[in-house]
Amino acid sequence: MVMKKSILYIGCLSLFVTLLSSCEIDEKAVPKPAVKPGVANNQVAMGNNYKYQIFFDLETNKAVAQNAKKVWDLGFECGADGFHIILNSSKSMFAYNTHVTDFASLTDTVGKLGAKLWDASSGNLDSTAVGDWRTAGEVYIIDRGYDEDANQQGHKKVQFIQVDANTYHLKMADINGSNLVEKTITKNDDYNFIFMSLTDGATVAVEPPKDTWDIAFTQYTHVFEEESGPLPYLVTGCLLNRYKTTAIKDTLSSFSDINLQNAESATFSNAINTIGYDWKTYTGSTYVVNKSWNYIIRNRKGLYYKMHFISFFNTSGEKGSPSFEYQQL
Repeated sequence: MVMKKSILYIGCLSLFVTLLSSCEIDEKAVPKPAVKPGVANNQVAMGNNYKYQIFFDLETNKAVAQNAKKVWDLGFECGADGFHIILNSSKSMFAYNTHVTDFASLTDTVGKLGAKLWDASSGNLDSTAVGDWRTAGEVYIIDRGYDEDANQQGHKKVQFIQVDANTYHLKMADINGSNLVEKTITKNDDYNFIFMSLTDGATVAVEPPKDTWDIAFTQYTHVFEEESGPLPYLVTGCLLNRYKTTAIKDTLSSFSDINLQNAESATFSNAINTIGYDWKTYTGSTYVVNKSWNYIIRNRKGLYYKMHFISFFNTSGEKGSPSFEYQQL
């Protein structure tokens, strides 16, 4: 009798443990509600002379790459169909199309300097200074602009010869023909562009792989359209990654009120200067940040963030160190 009770007790206990275990498995299978990320803060140091370009990833709250702005001159679009060539607008660069096709015959600039050409501030690749160069074979004179200390970087003549799914071919030299370099640029589809210096034709590391960052802090040339014609001006701000990153400015809502529903119903822009430079105002003696101006960003992964700027100064009071806060929606 005692043995039967023990067997019955053990059986009931086993059944209880089995049922309890089953309940635990079921509970673990129920997904937990997502925890809304908190507000993140960060600051980047471009230098008080805006020496550096800084590439930032919102998801990890980290700068993923940084370079001195003067190290490059031209960017060559990657992708099998890519042919666009951009100037380094952080140096206030521009170009002249000489309409000369004989590279060696161009030995001075007399009568060769027509209208100055700039890349569009929006980053529209159909509105670059070089334009669609593929059939004309014309020689461009490139003004390399200024470094961070306002030192003029000089001029080069460049002829873009050919592009295919994998490479670009070009030649470059001083205006008088000295220091001739013939160069092949190899595309890499992990990047938006391959960057090159006109000092010696070397390729240089600038943007990190296109799937690793969202926004860049840099100087760039904004072209104001005046009645007298285009007026280029060097500004300091924040640009979008051309690869699947879009944004919209919101100057009406408070930062705390912007939510996911606002983001999902918004119309976004792929202009790389959507955030731009005017989140701060220069008063003649200092910079005042417009903290009430907000930006909603949709990144390359389809994640939404709201962001606004807090300051433009470091703890020593030096300009060129934007601080900002943002939150994933």
